[in-house]
Amino acid sequence: MTAAQADHAGARSDLREFPEGFKLDTPRVEDGAAIWRIARDSKALDLNSSYSYLLWCRDFAATSVVARDAKGEPAAFVTGYIRPERPETLVVWQVAVDAAHRGQGLAAALLDGLTARATDALGVRFVETTVTPDNDASNRLFASFAERHSVPIKREVLFDAGLFPEQGHEPEVLHLIGPFPPPARSGH
Repeated sequence: MTAAQADHAGARSDLREFPEGFKLDTPRVEDGAAIWRIARDSKALDLNSSYSYLLWCRDFAATSVVARDAKGEPAAFVTGYIRPERPETLVVWQVAVDAAHRGQGLAAALLDGLTARATDALGVRFVETTVTPDNDASNRLFASFAERHSVPIKREVLFDAGLFPEQGHEPEVLHLIGPFPPPARSGH
């Protein structure tokens, strides 16, 4: 963890250390194409249009993060947004790591970094995401995330398979994680 990341994290022991050679950053519009390629190449995510990733980097940059490699290129990302009806809830839309950088803990570190940022800056107390039952990696990621932060996780089917127009789409299971404790405020 860099000095800047340590300063941001403060005394929080629930944050995953950021892997050496990578930097936590806010996505920029020019990252949209790289994020789209990482999502496409993941073979696990529902791929959105390239245009939507450009919009995501513009309109939801404050609730999304990228891991930049030593060259400054996106190596992984987490996209999210605040639920309009529940402003204390961060919805994690997609998490993906470039194949060349998997197995280094980037997804967990990004998720921790984004949640810490959203908790501190936006008052987030809950994280929601949906995962299909066959996505073992994402199911493990979010289970270990809840465990690492010592918060409960509740799962229930949000969208049944029959709601999707395409054949063979599995149900989307909602993972409601939290509540996270409110950020500690200094008494200066």
